[in-house]
Amino acid sequence: MNDFKQLSTADLLKAHAGIMEELRTRNILRSANSPTGDLAEYLFCKAFGWDQASNSVKGLDAVDAAGVRYQIKGRRVLRRNPSRQLSAIRDLDGFDTLAIVLFDADYNIIKAALIPAKEVKAGSTFVAHTNSHKFIARDSIWQSPAVLDVTDKLRAVA
Repeated sequence: MNDFKQLSTADLLKAHAGIMEELRTRNILRSANSPTGDLAEYLFCKAFGWDQASNSVKGLDAVDAAGVRYQIKGRRVLRRNPSRQLSAIRDLDGFDTLAIVLFDADYNIIKAALIPAKEVKAGSTFVAHTNSHKFIARDSIWQSPAVLDVTDKLRAVA
């Protein structure tokens, strides 16, 4: 299964396309983009029973039964690129809680957390050229008493 060296580039790309399509069929992915963000949304919604917002909703990805709005971000931490910078946050007022999950190269869950929007705003930096905010999921985040570590909960549904 992991011996890809004998496959041509065309065969590798075909296998990738087939895998992505199968993940969409299983309702794990919702787009044709990198699976990291869609997988993060799927795992959080499955673990907590949140209602996933449609792809066109700005500023949030899910809502719970109490009406709490969640922005969900995932990041693969790789040997070649160990950055923990999450994808752009376009609307800091569109959510109440940021749900983040860090994956290793094989999509195993390293850490996951629920972070109140107030903490995200305090720890974000505005990036003018993208008109968005950047947030880096440093280890120190998990030390804040306002942050809930949900690593085990996500691992249980992965």
